[in-house]
Amino acid sequence: MKRFAIVLAGSGVYDGSEIHETTLSMYAVASKGATYELFAPDIDQHHVINHLTGEEMPEKRNVLIESARIARGQIKDLKEFQAKDFDALLFPGGFGAAKNLCDFAIKGVDCNIEHEVERSIRSMHEQNKPIGAICISPVLLARLLPDVELTIGQDKGTLQAIEKMGAKHKETTHGELVIDQKNKVVTTPCYMLDANIKQIGDGAFNIVDAILSML
Repeated sequence: MKRFAIVLAGSGVYDGSEIHETTLSMYAVASKGATYELFAPDIDQHHVINHLTGEEMPEKRNVLIESARIARGQIKDLKEFQAKDFDALLFPGGFGAAKNLCDFAIKGVDCNIEHEVERSIRSMHEQNKPIGAICISPVLLARLLPDVELTIGQDKGTLQAIEKMGAKHKETTHGELVIDQKNKVVTTPCYMLDANIKQIGDGAFNIVDAILSML
């Protein structure tokens, strides 16, 4: 069976991983007869957001510990990730991808990628293994992989920033993919659009299908 490594950024759309995108990606992988293992960096979150009010809360939380909520405790520190053990790498979306896995939400085109996230992407790319990214997480690939072709949907400000980082952006709608065969990168917009949960499921299944077709 093909093995996916799925990298999380916390728990919750505003300061971590988007839970629907994450869960439906896990479901899509399992439904297609593959397996997955979950990882997250052992770092502090950029901040903590009250998901009821949208306000910042005066506390600190850890990305790995919060990600373990979605993983039901079955998750590893991203430091333990080794590209040789996996066939594909997948990043769900959520603002945590742009606040914790990198600081795109703060610095934009001058963003820095968290060390272990960068290592995981570069090691998979060097081994010519597929990388999938959902929602806002393609910004990670735009920053690290020159001339990569990808999508975040239709948001003008974000796609312009992606193009300034050297990536090639294609506008997409619900469930659509951009497949960069040269770089073995697959992306889909999901909640970067005004989507419902079925459309998120379509995106998750489509991206997993495309990745498996590369293997």
